[in-house]
Amino acid sequence: MIYGLLIFLHIIISILLVVVILLQSGRGGGLAGSLGGGISTAMFGGQGADKVMVRLTTGLAAGFLVLAILISIVGRPRVSTGDSVVRQRAAQRETAPLQPVTEMELPEAATPAELPLPPEKDEPPIP
Repeated sequence: MIYGLLIFLHIIISILLVVVILLQSGRGGGLAGSLGGGISTAMFGGQGADKVMVRLTTGLAAGFLVLAILISIVGRPRVSTGDSVVRQRAAQRETAPLQPVTEMELPEAATPAELPLPPEKDEPPIP
């Protein structure tokens, strides 16, 4: 419940932050003129709009960071006191008991050149 509310608020603040940043007038005019940046200048005056937009951007950025931290705290996985999933699965899996190796015939050779070669497979030649 709280996690979903925090995500919703985070999305709203993200959208508002993008809009406020785009509405600010930059040195070269930027997108503020095409997106209605002149309206904020008309409402707040020449200097008032810049101060309001900077304060609004700062507040939204602080809210964005606080919500990001809260979401990471609330949304972290709950650690159980039991074993890990890997250990539980390994305990459930039955393994065949090891069989003792009885007499195995190993080739005896003094040098590696005397060892028998593995059988060749019938493979088509590579063009």
